[in-house]
This record gives sequence, C-alpha cells and structure tokens, in this order.
Amino acid sequence: MTPEALEAFYAQNPEAPTASPQRAEAHEALLAALESGILRAAEPDGHGGWRVNTWVKQAILAGFRHSALQDLSVPGFAFFDKSAYPARAFTLEDGVRIVPGGSTLRRGAFIAKGVVVMPPAYVNVGAFVDEGTLVDSHALVGSCAQVGKRVHVSAAAQIGGVLEPAGARPVIVEDDVFVGGLVGLFEGIHVRARAVLASGVIITGSTVIFDLVKGKEWRKEVPEGAVVVQGSRPASGDFAKAHGLQVSAPMIVKYRDARTNAATTLEDALR
Repeated sequence: MTPEALEAFYAQNPEAPTASPQRAEAHEALLAALESGILRAAEPDGHGGWRVNTWVKQAILAGFRHSALQDLSVPGFAFFDKSAYPARAFTLEDGVRIVPGGSTLRRGAFIAKGVVVMPPAYVNVGAFVDEGTLVDSHALVGSCAQVGKRVHVSAAAQIGGVLEPAGARPVIVEDDVFVGGLVGLFEGIHVRARAVLASGVIITGSTVIFDLVKGKEWRKEVPEGAVVVQGSRPASGDFAKAHGLQVSAPMIVKYRDARTNAATTLEDALR
C-alpha cells in the first residue's frame, strides 16, 4: 500500500480490528513504511519548520488499541506486550551497529545505516534516527521522536516521545546535535542543528531557556549552534529570598565554535 492509500484506509476504517485481513495488511504496510523512512510522524516542511503528520500518529495509536497482549518471552526473560509492536529484527545488510548487551529497537522505528546503538538502549515505535547517530548506554529515543544525522545521544539521555495527543509535535533533534549525559528532552521541544546540551540539562515544552549571549529568552526551541548548560536563578517570593533558594534554569552560555566542535568529537573513533 502506498502512503496515500494507507492514509485513506486509516481515515475510512479508524476502528477496524487489527485481526481483520484489511487491518493486518494496512498495519504491516504502516510498519514497513515507517521502518524504511518513507513515512514519518513529523518531517521538515522545507521552510525551516516541521510538520506533524497527525494521521501517522493516529495509525500507530490504532495498533495499540486494536491488538492484544502477546507472550514475547525468551529463555530466562518474560515479556508480554501488544502484538502490534514487537521488537524489530535486523540483518547485517541493514548496516546498523547494535552492540550486544540488551538493547531493544521496536518495530515501526526507522534506524538508518551507520547508526550505533550501545547497550542497553531503547528506541520506540515511530521514532526516526538518521545516519551516523550514536545512541549510547541507558539512552531512550521515545515514540515518534525525530533525531537527525550525526547526533550524539550520550549515556542515560532521555529523548522523550510524544504519541498523544496525535496532533502534538514530538521531540525533534536536528543534525549534528550533541546531547550530553543525563540530558532530558520532553514535551515536543525542538533542538536546532549543531546545538550542544551539556550533561544534566533538562528542557520541557514550558522551560524558559535564558540566552546570556543575545540577552533573550527561548521557549520550546533551542536555537542553532547554542551551547546550553544547566544553571540556576533565584526563586521568587519572600520565603525563597530568606532562605537563598534557587530554581534550575538552562542557559545559553555561548554559540558553537571550533573549540566546541573539538570537544564533541572525542568518541568518533568508537564508530
């Protein structure tokens, strides 16, 4: 089924059971299209922005609603999950380096050639991980998250997914971004190309990012080439003032330069 045929099917048959022949065919075509990169939950709009493909997210959600729990256990490990989205199988020809140690990449996720996955890591359904990206140990790429080329997702980083509501923008990380260890990106935050997020930075859709270079505030977006660290600012109110309390606040302390580039390429040899 072509993407156009898939979109038409899900529009006309939103509640058809997954077990029906038509739904089973459409669901398999949906997974294949997502895994090949033909379909994406969100994609560049060609004008510097991103477009959410709401129907794709709705189709993924339909797979959860209309499938049953299945025994996916292997010797020594018990697993029970919705039958619509088992773990994805890879071959050597896929060109993805999956280091032994317990990682899982779910069906319906696009994993490009040259991607490296260090154990244990998890990539969820609808995610898009482009060429040359490294997903390090204990890292998560959530449902429908969009990760560009040559991104470094460091150990224990969490790139949250946004599956519901279907029209909401997922987390987007563009090309050549460095995501430091223990970084958390949630609620549809958009990280522009070449940004550097230092270890421990947490950014949600409502987080205010203070730009110390340009003297402005950013919301829902990390600008291109920004170097962000986790800082703090005074908490408001008399009680906070009396006790010297602070709240965490991500801050842009510089924009990427040659020195920053050198610092973020230390692990290239591992690829």
